[in-house]
Amino acid sequence: MRLPSLHDVDFAWPDGTPVFSGLRLHVPPGRSGLVGVNGSGKSTLLRLLAGDLAPTGGHLADAPPEEVGHLPQTLVLRESEPVERYLGIARIRAALLRIEAGSVDEADYATVGEEWDVEARTLTQLRRLGLPDGVLDRTLGQLSGGEVTQLAVARLLLRRPRLLLLDEPTNNLDSAARERLRDVVAGWRGTLLVVSHDPGLLECVDRIGDLRDGRVRWYGGGYRSYREQVETEQAAAEQAVTSARADVRRQRHDLVEAQRVLGRRRRYGTKMESSLREPRIVMRTRRRQAEESAATYTRTHEERLASARERLDGAEQRVREDREIRVELPGTRVSRGQLVVTTDRLVLRTGQPVDLRVSGPERVAVTGPNGSGKTTLLHTLVGTAAPASGRLSVHVPVGLLPQRLTVLDELATVFANVRRAAPSADDNEIRAALARFLFRGRAADRVVTTLSGGERFRATLAAILLADPAPRLLLLDEPTNSLDLASRSALTAALASYRGALLVASHDPDFLDAVGIEREVRMTRPTPGG
Repeated sequence: MRLPSLHDVDFAWPDGTPVFSGLRLHVPPGRSGLVGVNGSGKSTLLRLLAGDLAPTGGHLADAPPEEVGHLPQTLVLRESEPVERYLGIARIRAALLRIEAGSVDEADYATVGEEWDVEARTLTQLRRLGLPDGVLDRTLGQLSGGEVTQLAVARLLLRRPRLLLLDEPTNNLDSAARERLRDVVAGWRGTLLVVSHDPGLLECVDRIGDLRDGRVRWYGGGYRSYREQVETEQAAAEQAVTSARADVRRQRHDLVEAQRVLGRRRRYGTKMESSLREPRIVMRTRRRQAEESAATYTRTHEERLASARERLDGAEQRVREDREIRVELPGTRVSRGQLVVTTDRLVLRTGQPVDLRVSGPERVAVTGPNGSGKTTLLHTLVGTAAPASGRLSVHVPVGLLPQRLTVLDELATVFANVRRAAPSADDNEIRAALARFLFRGRAADRVVTTLSGGERFRATLAAILLADPAPRLLLLDEPTNSLDLASRSALTAALASYRGALLVASHDPDFLDAVGIEREVRMTRPTPGG
């Protein structure tokens, strides 16, 4: 198989926003991970390799489309589409059913072709990823976010591609589903490139590429090995910066001292010349020689200082400065004991009964396997999903960060989206707030469709938290999806200082511990027919 490669590739979005300039990359055989800060272009790179995007410059040697399987970070789905059609087996299943019922129509046999075991193979892949057999008879809209991701992976595996490109495949997956996906990656025998911030998944690869400043650098081994190598490099880089700064100070001091000595010599020469102790022609010769010597002396020290500054610049460039979002949550304090959410015999549309009572400033985790109704509960609380029966009351302003980041106007800018959420806010206040979410200057005027997954998360979070009125009940659905480690740390710190009530649906126990969860609401899958 011809593996894809990029040769001096340039890429910019239609609005002129540059992503890559002169990027070179050859996808190595075997299993590879790709990491980088949010906005570095990881998803864009995968889309270029998959042929979904065309470079604006340079040359892309891509693989045959039929040999490439690509799982994008954001899945564009039609909720009414049957699962069997999404998997590409609907026509074959229908023909098999007709043949089993006695059909002798040649068209049915032609439709089946060599795929007599297609349903068995499909069920094997679904079970391998933890999906129930009955999912084949459902629509996409009846699946949870995690189940949709599992289904999309199953769809790729059924195609048997030789090159697999996965973009944040563990997003929305519970712990059991993550383990199954790690087994898939660890057992992959073709070529695989996975973009992920999941350390456990990245332990399953042979090497990790770090996309930084438009370049990819490869490190051998899994995530722990990668971190150790980076930490060693950074320790050396920081030591080099310390040494280079000391050298700059030393050279600056030497230059000042040289200028002081030369100044003293000039004053002495002027004094001697004014005394007329020697013939003028001799004095002029000595003065010219002294000036030439002084110029050479000064130039030598200036060159040494310039060289020291260059070494300092080079050393500083080797030190990583991963920018972190600085989320300053608005004053949304809820007094202790104040009712925030109450329910009365509430049953979700999934058939799941829920008894929920939250008072401020409680921190409640909503946990449970994929398909148990966690997302449905949050959407019911915010009013975007109607309950099957019963009542609920939300007593304070509420904001929802959804699992599928669909709350933004795709064709509007980041600034315009926040302006819509806070129409009475001052423009300068909005731009200052967006800068804390790393949308500085012109970045705030980028159209949402050009944003990476992590950038879209930051923009969505900004629109929710900067809304007027600000939420005093914050609902978060898998909030650490798509976040790089620096942004995840910043979000954790921000939520730890939040003074409103917090309801978090997450499969990430470390994150739940970090934000100070006080109790848990455990969701279970409804019993069929129950």
